[in-house]
Amino acid sequence: MLRQFRTSPISILLKLSSFGPYRPMWLALLIAAAMGLAAPCAAFSQASITVELGKPGHPISPHLWGIFFEDINNSADGGIYPEMVRNRSFEDSKKLENWKFSAVSGDCGAEIDDSRPLNPFNRQSLRVRGNGAWQLENEGYWGMNIVKGETYRLRVAARQSDGSQDPITVELVAADGRELARGKLSAVTSAWRYHEVELQASDTDAKANLQLSGSGKGSLFLDMVSLLPRKTWKDHGMRVDLAESLDGLRPSFVRFPGGCWVEGEDFAHMNHWKNTIGDVDARTPLWNIWGYNATHGLGFHEYLQLAEDLGATPLFDINVGMSHREIVPLDRMDQWVQDALDAIEYANGPTNSVWGARRAAAGHPEPFHLKFMEIGNENGGQPYRERWPLFVKAIRERYPEVQLIANHWQGSYPKSPAPDLVDEHYYEAPEDFMRRATQYDRYERNGPKIFVGEYAVTRRAGQGNLRAALGEAAFMTGIERNSDIVAMACYAPLFVNMNHRAWNPDLINFDSSKWYGLPGYYVQQMFSANRGDVSLPVQLKAPENAPAESGKGKIGVGTWNTQAEFKDIRVTAPDGKVLFVSDFSSGTEGWRMLGGGDWKTVEGALRQTSDQTFVRAIVGETNWTDYTISLKAKKLGGAEGFLVLFHIESPEDRNWWNIGGWNNTQHAIEYDGTMGGKQGFIETGKWYDIRVEVRGNHVKCHLDGELVHDLDIASPKQVPTMYACASKEKASGDIIVKVVNAATTPIETTLNFSGESSAPKQGMAMVLTSASGMDENSLAEPTKVSPKSEPISCQGSTFKREFPANSFTVLRLKTSR
Repeated sequence: MLRQFRTSPISILLKLSSFGPYRPMWLALLIAAAMGLAAPCAAFSQASITVELGKPGHPISPHLWGIFFEDINNSADGGIYPEMVRNRSFEDSKKLENWKFSAVSGDCGAEIDDSRPLNPFNRQSLRVRGNGAWQLENEGYWGMNIVKGETYRLRVAARQSDGSQDPITVELVAADGRELARGKLSAVTSAWRYHEVELQASDTDAKANLQLSGSGKGSLFLDMVSLLPRKTWKDHGMRVDLAESLDGLRPSFVRFPGGCWVEGEDFAHMNHWKNTIGDVDARTPLWNIWGYNATHGLGFHEYLQLAEDLGATPLFDINVGMSHREIVPLDRMDQWVQDALDAIEYANGPTNSVWGARRAAAGHPEPFHLKFMEIGNENGGQPYRERWPLFVKAIRERYPEVQLIANHWQGSYPKSPAPDLVDEHYYEAPEDFMRRATQYDRYERNGPKIFVGEYAVTRRAGQGNLRAALGEAAFMTGIERNSDIVAMACYAPLFVNMNHRAWNPDLINFDSSKWYGLPGYYVQQMFSANRGDVSLPVQLKAPENAPAESGKGKIGVGTWNTQAEFKDIRVTAPDGKVLFVSDFSSGTEGWRMLGGGDWKTVEGALRQTSDQTFVRAIVGETNWTDYTISLKAKKLGGAEGFLVLFHIESPEDRNWWNIGGWNNTQHAIEYDGTMGGKQGFIETGKWYDIRVEVRGNHVKCHLDGELVHDLDIASPKQVPTMYACASKEKASGDIIVKVVNAATTPIETTLNFSGESSAPKQGMAMVLTSASGMDENSLAEPTKVSPKSEPISCQGSTFKREFPANSFTVLRLKTSR
């Protein structure tokens, strides 16, 4: 903007400084301008946005904005599926897990029993044995939210043998010991039988627990101890407030159930839809890849019902015959293809079909109208290209109306047969998403449509700050402008129980009683609630931001499906100053362990023996910039090699040298994407010398003295300050303009509406902003960063508006038509 002045800004300020009363202020501005500080320049920030009303573009996909529900972060159990008892079926372990047993008097105990199961799929029960009084306690998922006046249904399967049992007392108890509700279960016989009691709460406590107590002789067997609220969303079994948080997003589709839960770590631990339908008591719980047991109470049918209740189209993602570790031989793929056909029949088939009848028996004779099926999740390479045609041929022959989605992974997607849509995933920093705002401008228009099935700012995002939301909003303006090629998009992940955060950030954060949305939640809501039918061309002129700053942060080591140990870890500055030297004689003091794992110190080394993914140990300071990391590493076993981390500012940063990654086939740097990949592998049992030199945004990586990588890891390219898109809603005639100001200062903008006599006259502005781009929401301040609305008046076809710093604005303008 300074180039617009014929006289230099400093000359102007020299003249202005002659005005006596304001001389100190002008002199300060003069000094700042001479030093090149940003603040004075911001006063001159201007931009223009021209919306061409007379040149309507392409129709906007009606399915453009949706949601992706993956069972991660206890989003289902302990989340939207409102079962309050944890380990209700006693299947989670061979020991009494998530239950506390107490012998009140006499000689009695408790153990897991499988001698006479409730059913073939739920083989374990709890046996309370002996002679005396006892008590069982379950705290649920970090506390049960009991609300005064609400009713809760307790249902228990029970039997007894070798004696007699007194009635079982059931209590809901507050964290401070107050009784909130009480009931009785009686007439337990020698045969398995269900017993029910309704409990009405006399008071409220979000940290309550369930207590069962009794006395008797012989053995009492309990199974499927379930406590559910009577009140659920639309009476379809979902937690009300969390379902309403989804409804507030106004999604047009729901992708489910994953994600990595689709393929699983192995086939024994993947989400198989046929195991998640029917009687919940016959759904076998399964260890979830994200670190907890899934009850499958939220199963295939419930996902379909949830989509219907949201007014959204279901999008089911099914396993392609590939897990993280295994691949089904091609001559055994028939069952996997049949599972896909059967899933469509369950969702859409007539009630006289095999699976349509199962749907009807579950209470939904009408079809669910499944329109989209994704084949696999983040699968690629030759195995995926070989299996893709098997599904496509079978599904298109029988269900040609179902749109099929292919994974875009490892740099490509299957071309034959051509997919209807291709799924792209992005997890990056805010500025990377800003750069992607023009990505789809350059895409070919003669191929498959694009489904952005997962995206989120995961670097420099905190736990979901405003800056991250603005990066996503900038990207979404590019999606909407290019909605002729991008047909669908959804953020990931959707939910997190704040007591089990396996991924960060997550759109909706909750505990047992409350929730809040990230600033990004409101970005999603504002886009989805303000959809046009047809795109309008936009011309945007705006100043640029300063170049992206150099990376900085802690260092670390890690593994992925691998066991390894590390020693002699040393960090030095370019001038030779030692920033850190490992000393494991006193354990892991000073280190922060992330992602689980099994870490211990052994003979002066740091050893990790779990085969989990994304396991890290970090150390150091977040303000470290230029440094050299040297260490020794040895693989003990597993699928891959080592991770050497650098520039770690937040726990979820994925900036590392991946040595022996991708099933021990290559070395590459992963930093806002994968770069510099080279063939290579790591031997088991051998100590390797590793050195990583970090200088600004340049990195050199050495393995056993050999230079493997020498490259820039981040572009200093400037990013625009503003992003915009526009559309028209045919029914109302409204013009909808969405504008992102990613700058740290306001920008005065001239808006021009050209090419049509019915220019906008008045409307509303919805503005998402806050004092700082680093601001976040929380349970204590759930709407700290949330949109505010204000009426606006337009003077003719041109008017000016100041877009606040760090803001996303939706202008919804009325025309005179």
